[in-house]
Amino acid sequence: MKALFGTDGVRGVANVYPMTTEMAMQLGRAAAYIFKSSSKRRHRIVIGKDTRLSGYMLENALVAGICSMGVDVLIVGPLPTPGIANITSSMRADAGVVISASHNAFQDNGIKFFSADGFKLPDEIELKIEKLIETNHIDSLRPTATEVGKAFRIDDAAGRYIVFLKNTFPQEMDLSGMKIVLDCANGAAYKVAPAVFEELGAEVIPMGVKPNGTNINAGCGSLHPEVISEAVKEHRADIGIALDGDADRVIVCDEFGNEVDGDHIMAICATDMLKRKILNKKTLVTTVMSNMGLDIAIRKAGGKIVKTGVGDRYVVEEMRKQGYNLGGEQSGHMIFLDHNTTGDGILSALQLLAVMRREQKPLSELAQVMIPLPQVLVNTRVRERQDIMNIPEVAAKIHDVEAKLANEGRVLIRYSGTEPLLRVMLEGKDTYEITAWANEICDIVKRHIGEK
Repeated sequence: MKALFGTDGVRGVANVYPMTTEMAMQLGRAAAYIFKSSSKRRHRIVIGKDTRLSGYMLENALVAGICSMGVDVLIVGPLPTPGIANITSSMRADAGVVISASHNAFQDNGIKFFSADGFKLPDEIELKIEKLIETNHIDSLRPTATEVGKAFRIDDAAGRYIVFLKNTFPQEMDLSGMKIVLDCANGAAYKVAPAVFEELGAEVIPMGVKPNGTNINAGCGSLHPEVISEAVKEHRADIGIALDGDADRVIVCDEFGNEVDGDHIMAICATDMLKRKILNKKTLVTTVMSNMGLDIAIRKAGGKIVKTGVGDRYVVEEMRKQGYNLGGEQSGHMIFLDHNTTGDGILSALQLLAVMRREQKPLSELAQVMIPLPQVLVNTRVRERQDIMNIPEVAAKIHDVEAKLANEGRVLIRYSGTEPLLRVMLEGKDTYEITAWANEICDIVKRHIGEK
């Protein structure tokens, strides 16, 4: 059982355990030890970050830890998480590190790793890193003289990533005549995202492109799609695109300001790929959080869906294992494995725009391919993580709700991988009814394990 790593790296309040400079240095040392092979060549690890104030101190601590193990560091500065994965593999580095807490508020931060091929680390490697830190096994291993690592700044990393993204858009197309509202969440994509869409010919109305270290995700980005919704209507734009702090997810809205979430984007792109016969094994990979309406849409188009646990890393693992090339989450993490190794908000938006261009249809029309079942998600803070079904009163209520829903809905309950939250999700025909049931379940949970 992992103690430090959650579903997406190590995460917490910056300067509070485990998100301290001391831990960052230890993580750097342990990762450098694992990724340093026995060959005599110089080894290199890429480090990138988002725009949080605490990124500076954690970056320096990671650099120190990695260099102290005799591994060189390539510093790329603020760059989207998928950009760091791309730079890691394209520069043939031994690993990549991202300093980001994604969609969390600025006071949080996180550290996650990519292997040399640009994929997130499997659980067993994260466990090895934890073990090295816990046992102090590498404390006595300290290279000296010329064996100590060096740090280099890669000044053209953003440019490299922009070129890569543009090359994922069909060569015979451009975005001329299209007006795009783009919200970068004052995060890692504040420079690269506007450049990509503008260079492809779109008129871009940029928002959330003035990071100050504390305004990342603050009332902007994919957590607040209402911002682009209003801006799209005001500017009469064709589409609104909202990224999160590290730009690995995207939420969009159509020309009328209606939100189009990850499930709808996957439905549009998967049906397009089915039509063009490029969806591997006619299969889309999603998580258990995706709406049942997505299942219906894909089946109707002649495809099928495979579901995994929550977390884009588990979607990617299933895709790699079975040879699938499209997967993602309702939250806007989408993986186009023919192009990149991890969720990429900008890339996903480009694939959606390509379908709009190919079909010559507005987004509102394309989104009708999927009709979602009403769905509610209620979060409640908890002081401990018990097995919910071992609490008799909670289990009884869940069974009661499932019986009432019969085969026309479902109950899904899980703990957040990054916060002390229990997430209660219900789907069914009646929004009022399922909202009431979700709140009833949460009220019972609060009485037993709610935060004091």
